[in-house]
Amino acid sequence: MTKHIFVTGGVVSSLGKGLTSASIGCILERRGLRVRMQKLDPYINVDPGTMSPYQHGEVYVLDDGAETDLDLGHYERFTNSPLSRDSNFTSGRIYLRVIEKERQGKYLGGTVQVVPHITDEIKASVLKLAGPEVDVVITELGGTVGDIEGLPFLEAIRQIPLDIGRENCLFIHLTLVPYLKAAKELKTKPTQHSVQQLRQIGIQPDVLIVRTERPLGRDNAEKIALFCNLEKRAVIEERDKEFSIYEVPLGLIDHGLDLLILQKLGIQAGTCEMDDWEELIQRIRNPEHEVTIAVVGKYIEHRDAYKSIYESLDHAGFSHNSRVIVKRIEAEELEEADAATVLAGVDGLLVPGGFGMRGVEGKIQAARYARENNLPYFGICLGMQIAVIEFARNVLNHPDANSTEFDGNTPDPVICLLEDQKSVTLKGASMRLGAQPCDLVEDSLAARTYRQSSVSERHRHRYEFNPKYRQEMADAGLVVSGQSPDGKLAEIVEIPDHPWFLAVQFHPEFKSKPNLPHPLFHSFIEAALQRQGERTGASV
Repeated sequence: MTKHIFVTGGVVSSLGKGLTSASIGCILERRGLRVRMQKLDPYINVDPGTMSPYQHGEVYVLDDGAETDLDLGHYERFTNSPLSRDSNFTSGRIYLRVIEKERQGKYLGGTVQVVPHITDEIKASVLKLAGPEVDVVITELGGTVGDIEGLPFLEAIRQIPLDIGRENCLFIHLTLVPYLKAAKELKTKPTQHSVQQLRQIGIQPDVLIVRTERPLGRDNAEKIALFCNLEKRAVIEERDKEFSIYEVPLGLIDHGLDLLILQKLGIQAGTCEMDDWEELIQRIRNPEHEVTIAVVGKYIEHRDAYKSIYESLDHAGFSHNSRVIVKRIEAEELEEADAATVLAGVDGLLVPGGFGMRGVEGKIQAARYARENNLPYFGICLGMQIAVIEFARNVLNHPDANSTEFDGNTPDPVICLLEDQKSVTLKGASMRLGAQPCDLVEDSLAARTYRQSSVSERHRHRYEFNPKYRQEMADAGLVVSGQSPDGKLAEIVEIPDHPWFLAVQFHPEFKSKPNLPHPLFHSFIEAALQRQGERTGASV
């Protein structure tokens, strides 16, 4: 039978349940187990697609078009678990399903209640991932123990061992042991109270993973074990990592978590093969070079808004034995300041996606500076549209060129609404979403970078490059080097006469891994390193 691991959190939010869950998945896969990953989010939104990046951070898109929590990005970067819309359920989606069934009369006139109807729907969503081809399902619960909206999910996972057997389930609880400077000691009481709340709900954690800035120490570990009704070996220290989040799996292995999980679930597995991961960590810790990349965005102050972008830049840096230093620039800053001053000393420029017109003119200034000064430029989604608008204004001499998203009356709509979006009225899950094929033009920068003639990439957008301007732009030097198989949609544009100027309508950051960087990010960092060498005279 498929085994289930449930990861809950306590004390405070943002402890890193997603990273910890992904790391557990990683070390179990490295022992030869077949793992599936899942996130349960208590918020009422059906999915995060309509939520502000300031509140939720990045919306992570899967191949099947599901708009999901950013923790699923951690799952894909750390594991090979196949993800789908069944990998992320929210309260809103659960309640919507139950209400739809009620409207269809499927409850035979009964009173629909949180228990058993909502909890049964949650259990079905979890157990759906189990099967003969799956050894372990890891389900992470968003929020913290004690949150009102999370109670139905906790009740549901409390019931699952009664349905499939306690021996097939493992509860892992992640908490914080804070260090009080005034007292000069770690405090275990918040962890004790968190576990106490969980036990009042009816869940006794099998393993406690403790986040801490300082070494936990034997005495504190024994105290936690005693008051939380655990074996001492089941209290796992997870200290903050000095260099990289990719050290987390190795830290958990050092504390014996993988062996503990296997023993408690009665699983026979192979040895843990982490040689390539250890080699990766060595490269991260000992970079030979540094390269500075400017990211010009509109959500810069919220780092999680561009989480996958930053991780993908790091991945490309790892492959070049380089540390990538990101210079985060608020797009609106460039609307008032001199681009040459703000961008001085950077080796590459990346303009990520976004919605709405705030900061757009600053991004246009950034793209112009990169084009005119031979600075490697990488545009993603809105970053591609920005490059097209800038080129139309300053090379084609269409000074009022724009996207109809920002100016519905522009005389030169070089970016316009997708045809199948014109009749859409709902916001949620209504964009062009998920994996789409893209054919590459032979001998283009895109084709040389991918080393393929056709690729599949994930999309999340409503607007597109207007094909009416395609030939005019090509004649002036901005060419379409990737397009949909029917030739109607431009997916990649580039400037062949520029050292490295490429922009894509899709989101390549969703397909990058620490030990397998995305080809476009890899090539972009390579170009930035070359630019740095030319600028400084250093050999890279």
